[in-house]
Amino acid sequence: MIDLKTKYLGLELKNPIVPSASPLSRSLDSMKRLEDAGASAIVMYSLFEEEIAHESDELDHYLRYGTESYAESLTYFPRAEEYKLEPDAYVELLRKAKESLKTPVIPSLNGITSGGWIKYARHFEEAGADAVELNVYYIPTDPKLASQDVEERYVDILTAVKDSIKIPVAVKLSPYFSSLANFAARLVKVGADGLVLFNRFYQPDIDLDELEVTPGVTLSDSTANRLPMRWIAIFHGRLKTDLAATSGIHTAEDVIKMIMAGADVTMMCSALLQNGAGHVEKVLADMARWFEEHEYESVAQMKGSMSQKSVADPAAFERANYVKALNRFKLLI
Repeated sequence: MIDLKTKYLGLELKNPIVPSASPLSRSLDSMKRLEDAGASAIVMYSLFEEEIAHESDELDHYLRYGTESYAESLTYFPRAEEYKLEPDAYVELLRKAKESLKTPVIPSLNGITSGGWIKYARHFEEAGADAVELNVYYIPTDPKLASQDVEERYVDILTAVKDSIKIPVAVKLSPYFSSLANFAARLVKVGADGLVLFNRFYQPDIDLDELEVTPGVTLSDSTANRLPMRWIAIFHGRLKTDLAATSGIHTAEDVIKMIMAGADVTMMCSALLQNGAGHVEKVLADMARWFEEHEYESVAQMKGSMSQKSVADPAAFERANYVKALNRFKLLI
């Protein structure tokens, strides 16, 4: 019998497929469909620092507006249902999901400062969250800002969150750091229970007709998983933390490669947006078939078997592979 079980953030999961933060977790019904299809855990859509700040400022405006006028000014106040904060709705959805689902639920907190939004990690814990994914989605554009200052921001946010809750915390990273291995080790040292590799920054486009900068959302394909595969293979066995692969996870082969590289779980977004929740079931069936054909019995058996520390040529994950790739192209010309 094929054993697809794995562990992530202290959770015993029935398989390594976890839907990542996306619109698919914006409703309880959608999360139930993911669970029914076989998802082993669900990362909720992100709660953004900007949403929390905006809603708080708007409520503060209403509560202060007209308070120095006559008693009739009380009619200026919005009705309770009008100022139900988005963060509160998020926490309520999390609470309902924990009551209704057997699958672990991991809320996602997305921000760039160490401000008051961090307190929502505690609200998540109180609502029953199994863990928290911390997504510091930050693009440093100030040329005066040194790389160590950027890293310090991540460390400060992680430290503040870890100080406020007891449940595990995973940090979702981009690959854009000057010394990624050193920085990842630093995050683990200050308490990251897991690293999610990698965040895909959405790139803007230019509308030539309207002459406007427009947001661009481009779904991934399997080629996008090469970058996280490399770094997961490098980190496996070196960092004492769990590793989640995200970006370009579409097929059973993608999942298997990531496990062999050393991932504890693989996270899907684009594949589910394109194919629906039922795609999880298909990938799991394809995985079971591959395991049988190649005589693997479990995820544990293959995990890390193709990591940098396990392969015959560790340099394949570094510069040597780049040279070989170029030489191969020379042969085709």
